[in-house]
Amino acid sequence: MTVAVVTANAYYIHPIVSEVAADFGVSDARIGIVPALNQLALVFGILLLLPLGDRYSNKTLSLVFVGAQSVFMLGMALAESFTLFTLASSALGFVTIAPYLIPTFASKRVAPERLGQVMALLTAGVIFGILVARVGAGIVAENFGWRAVYWCAVVLMFGTTICLPFAMRSEGRVNKGPSSSYSALILSVFTIARSNRDMLIGGIIQALNFASFIAVWLGLALYLTSDDMGYGVDTVGYLAGIAIVSIFATPRLGKLADRIGPRRARMIAAIVQCAGIFLLYPLGGSIWLIIVPLFIVNAVGPTIDVTGRMTFLTEEPQIRTRLTTSYIMLMFIGGAVGSILGTSVYDFAGWAGTCALMAGFSISVLGLSIASYRDSAESSRSNT
Repeated sequence: MTVAVVTANAYYIHPIVSEVAADFGVSDARIGIVPALNQLALVFGILLLLPLGDRYSNKTLSLVFVGAQSVFMLGMALAESFTLFTLASSALGFVTIAPYLIPTFASKRVAPERLGQVMALLTAGVIFGILVARVGAGIVAENFGWRAVYWCAVVLMFGTTICLPFAMRSEGRVNKGPSSSYSALILSVFTIARSNRDMLIGGIIQALNFASFIAVWLGLALYLTSDDMGYGVDTVGYLAGIAIVSIFATPRLGKLADRIGPRRARMIAAIVQCAGIFLLYPLGGSIWLIIVPLFIVNAVGPTIDVTGRMTFLTEEPQIRTRLTTSYIMLMFIGGAVGSILGTSVYDFAGWAGTCALMAGFSISVLGLSIASYRDSAESSRSNT
């Protein structure tokens, strides 16, 4: 539940992006700055804060940063100008590291043969948070205004902060990890990353995958609420409910990845996702037909992330948080790119431009996934 609530914070704006833009008097292109800076701030937070998980208690760090998120969420609810709203959103992004501490925490406590299943369950929690954020934000904003969305989020965050000490089980004796200075710890993130090809490839693939994910929902929110389609933000929220398929599909696909290997499972997921994305434009003229490609993309998209993490979370426990740091940084750099392009491309070229952008991201994900699988297969044959 903690993973769901703290992850949701970055996604409330997706279905209500047009209302927030109108209230602050900014363009469709400019409103993309808010999620983009949130993602970039998260990249810096991941770099400067997440490596501490290899040295200090994950439980203590989670408590501190979830509390900080609550404060900055309150700032977003109270902001009276676009600048203050953007600054509060960016600060919120900087301290949102709890969702990435918890999977590393879990990976140190499960058998390798169950890693895919456990990562998939945690990912399902993330998906649930995104689902509730999008569906709930659209419905609440349509009936009570967009600020009500953030007041609801404030209540959830403060409730989570109070409950978290009881929800996270004791870690017992905490392994202090590397004893080097803080600066050396941060620099070691890059040293470790350079030596781990699986993490780098997985991170680039997930960056493209996440950019696609962000871009399609921002573009879709603007498209559905445009004069051409004429729907309200509640419709965007209802449509986001399709993501519920991920909650059921991802754990099952995680088990499949445990059986057939993460690289093969990632390649299969990328093929299916690419097929779904290529249906977005021809079916995009109907609110009912567009459900088909969105269903396909939501069913398999999270598996690309799960399998990417599986390729490096079997490394030594003392470096997993720092490997995760690099992976998540790449992912959210992709998210920032998707945020900027998702709104600006739509502003310039409409829904057709958004679909073309998505196709480019998807083809890149598929190509890299196939190359990674082939390299792994060739390496296995040469070692036998």
